[in-house]
Amino acid sequence: MKSLFLSAALPVLILAAGPALALAPTDPTAAAATNPPPHFPRDLSPEGVKAADDHLALEEVDGAEARAFVAASNEKALAALTGDRRYEPFRQQAEAILTATDRIPGVNFLGEGLGNFWQDAANPKGVWRRTTLDSYRTAQPQWETLIDIDALAKAEGRDWVFKGADCLAPDETRCLINLSDGGKDAVTVREFDLTTKTFVENGFVIPEGKHRLTWLDRDTLLIATDFGPNTMTESGYPFIVKSLKRGQPLAQATEVYRGQQSDGGYGVSPMVFRDKAGAVEAVLFSRPLDTFRSEIWRLADGKPVKLNLPERVAVEGVMAGNLIFSPDQAWSFDGQDYAAGSLLSLPLGVLGPVRLDIAIGAQRATVFTPSPRQSLQNVTVFSDSIVTVIADNVVGTLKRFTPSANGWTVTELAVPANSAVGLGDSSKSKGQVFVSTQGFLTPPTLSLADVAAAALTELKSAPAKFDASTHVVEQFEATSSDGTKIPYFVTRPRDLAMDGTGPTILFGYGGFQASFPPAYKPEMGKLWLENGGVFVQANIRGGGEFGPAWHQAALREDRQRAFDDFAAVARDLEQRKITSPRHLGIYGRSNGGVLTSVSITQHPELFNAAVIESPLIDMLRYQDLPAGASWIGEYGDPRIPADAEFIARYSAYQQLRPEAKYPRVYITTNTRDDRVHPGHARKFAARLGEQGHDHLYFEDTAGGHSNDADPVANARRWARHYVYLSQQLMD
Repeated sequence: MKSLFLSAALPVLILAAGPALALAPTDPTAAAATNPPPHFPRDLSPEGVKAADDHLALEEVDGAEARAFVAASNEKALAALTGDRRYEPFRQQAEAILTATDRIPGVNFLGEGLGNFWQDAANPKGVWRRTTLDSYRTAQPQWETLIDIDALAKAEGRDWVFKGADCLAPDETRCLINLSDGGKDAVTVREFDLTTKTFVENGFVIPEGKHRLTWLDRDTLLIATDFGPNTMTESGYPFIVKSLKRGQPLAQATEVYRGQQSDGGYGVSPMVFRDKAGAVEAVLFSRPLDTFRSEIWRLADGKPVKLNLPERVAVEGVMAGNLIFSPDQAWSFDGQDYAAGSLLSLPLGVLGPVRLDIAIGAQRATVFTPSPRQSLQNVTVFSDSIVTVIADNVVGTLKRFTPSANGWTVTELAVPANSAVGLGDSSKSKGQVFVSTQGFLTPPTLSLADVAAAALTELKSAPAKFDASTHVVEQFEATSSDGTKIPYFVTRPRDLAMDGTGPTILFGYGGFQASFPPAYKPEMGKLWLENGGVFVQANIRGGGEFGPAWHQAALREDRQRAFDDFAAVARDLEQRKITSPRHLGIYGRSNGGVLTSVSITQHPELFNAAVIESPLIDMLRYQDLPAGASWIGEYGDPRIPADAEFIARYSAYQQLRPEAKYPRVYITTNTRDDRVHPGHARKFAARLGEQGHDHLYFEDTAGGHSNDADPVANARRWARHYVYLSQQLMD
């Protein structure tokens, strides 16, 4: 897959080393091997790891011991953070930004109009609404409310969080509404009628679960879900797809595709591709073998047939009978070689299993091949062209590709320089796609691209939410432990004294082929940059900034490269005298929690602060904490001895040492996070405490992994983050 989750940040101490040490750092994993920490398992088998873990009770999400631990920890953290004189101003500023009515309403095509989900102070749970394109172009669009989530939650006595809608083309009057209880990934699905603005009586209703479903026609869904005993993988995702007819109970749905219970990844997914009139062009099934490898099957004459595609592949769409896809590995087909990260177009009929006798040359099949510093980021397939965002040294470009008799013609669409470029929703029937652009100091702009004309029309431009005139953006490179050049962005005050005193947040992610281009972060700008802070974004290996090879360079046994890259950026910042360990902190979420917790345990001398949010940390038991087993392709499988050996070298929970001088870290998560189990954060905080290390731990009770349930609550979250960072790096 091209992306997974979230963000990153971590701590600082004193580094008494000069440039020579920075160029030749010691190997922290070698030191740990000769002198294991006190809680390091003597036996790395699952049983041995479990036996050495004295905090297993904290893995019980609502267990009595866990609740008591959370309550005591929250009391301490809130006293330290919300009692700070900066907390209330920060909270008010963040809430004003997150609930501002002058934000750009993000929209998608919805029938003849546009749909939008909107949250503000009056509607913290939000309203799903629609307007016309003409009205949207105006300063004050006229919105029609479709569903008031606040009112629905109150009427039904549920903590509903809106998780999107899937509306059936071409008229898009019937929609599947996804509702999460408390912000979890698991959702309840209910059918909604846009003409009456009511839920359909006796319509489709799917009980709570991590479903994979889509419309086949007005009276049929293709659905992968929990069909009962032995229908889910060990990761908790479905591996069977069934056809569900209107009025039919889920138990009577007809099976159309089956993977295996041992499958990894995020569950089998049905995909229905339609032409611009809404007619079905192809029905495909993606069967994940692990986090990144998959099989692609096509439904042909009512039966699934496997397509001859590489296992590492991203399917982007169907155009005039051709499958548009990107291999994430070098691939040979029909006597031709194709590069990893390229964009290809091949007739479905030649992909098997019994191929049509059609000669397809590489020139016609290859839409795009990246250079070493380029990568394919977004792809939208239309009826007669393809629009892509291509990152060039982490900066976005926008291109249209159209087929010709001899290959593909590329047309550049003008976008602002040095920006992040993103593709939003698209309409095949209208030949249009929404395009967003933004930068660290440049607020987002939303435009509508006319694909045939290769032209963008600006629709909305967000107002500035902080004073950007005080700062500048620069891009540098650090040299990692193996000589690889690691790019990173620095947003700093124009008049920063280059004496190592700049209070600096270093962000990194380094996983799941997720890319982090320049992005406008208004709450960061207001609460951090305006107060003289520096923000650094490191594009370390494991991400997707330079395509599949950049990601795969830090998989499994090579994970240490991502950590080395991050440490190299920290050292480079010190050598440039932008900051120093006393003033350098890191921030990371989800997979970024692996990065930041490891950075603290391996290099406590480099940092003085760390926000470790919604983290993976216990990497020797992550596969047993839902939905950890889905990520084995990224990290390896601790149940396999050889994998456990390399994972144990960086599993921060087991690597904590009582004699180490860690900075005072801030760990935070969410009780209702059903993507990354809260047990990771709880156990890490508990181990720090028992070893005598000062730390803060806060666990919110709602919001899930995405923290998108409530902007008012989210404002409190950001205020806590920046109070802590200010205490550690500015005071």
